[in-house]
Amino acid sequence: MTKAEIVAEIANKTGIEKVTVQEVVETLMETVKDTMKKGENVYLRGFGSFIIKKRAEKTGRNISKGETIIIPEHYIPAFKPAKSFVNEVKENVKK
Repeated sequence: MTKAEIVAEIANKTGIEKVTVQEVVETLMETVKDTMKKGENVYLRGFGSFIIKKRAEKTGRNISKGETIIIPEHYIPAFKPAKSFVNEVKENVKK
């Protein structure tokens, strides 16, 4: 499902204009990004958490040059779904 499909689905279910829904969805995503840029996590009860994970420094290899490189410590965004969300997906996904 794309962002446009999400906007259309919300507009159909709520009766709110697509333009308004689009603004709300965009604002939600920007708020999540801005909050995480500040080093804070975002918690949405019953849905999941947008968290910042720390990756430790490690040694890697540049295969094309055949040399060893050091990959510095860094942080990445991640999503951790709520247990109730995980359980719903496990029980309801069509195979």
